[in-house]
Amino acid sequence: MKLIDDLRREHELIEQVLGSLRAFVTARLADQGDPADGTRFMAFFRRFAGDFHHHKEEEVLFKALAERAELPPDRGPIAALTGEHRRMAGLLDGLEGLLSAPQLAEADRQRMEALAVDYSRSLWRHIDAENSVMYPEGEERLRRFHVRDLPSRPMTGAEAAAREGALALLAIYPPQHDAEVHRGDGCIACPSFGVTCDGLEFEWWTELEWEEMEERRGGGD
Repeated sequence: MKLIDDLRREHELIEQVLGSLRAFVTARLADQGDPADGTRFMAFFRRFAGDFHHHKEEEVLFKALAERAELPPDRGPIAALTGEHRRMAGLLDGLEGLLSAPQLAEADRQRMEALAVDYSRSLWRHIDAENSVMYPEGEERLRRFHVRDLPSRPMTGAEAAAREGALALLAIYPPQHDAEVHRGDGCIACPSFGVTCDGLEFEWWTELEWEEMEERRGGGD
């Protein structure tokens, strides 16, 4: 499905820019880096990751899953991932003034670092959950309802400019690896698992799917 292929490619760039953001914050804490670059990072995460990428997920993919594949929009994976979008947007609200401030008090420096770590780790894990669960499972469920493709859209001028700005930032601040972030495939990778979502099997599976699982288990005895 072209839309999902596009979303996966966008994830690849978003992942890299998250690492670059962490490198930028590390530089700022060492009194290095250009505060003006903070505005460029914010433009990327607001315009490209938010207005472009997350909007396509919510208004095209998630909407199709609810309306055409008859999946619940108010609980389970759709509600959980949409809620994560909102929470991460709130973290950006807190970061916005800090990233571009020419000078920061010690309390603000600590807050900037904490918010950047929370935001990057949350979005990395969110991406893992979408790549390994939402996209493949959503595509399969849409196919069951004879939905073979969904519309995408080109970037606006502001979204394209934000993307180009981020590509330049990657060259200035090579992505920083976070060895402490817990990543992986499956529902367990999702920040909402066990909090606002009980996982794909409990939220989306039909009785037939459960019966098939029990049959496979029985056949292996």
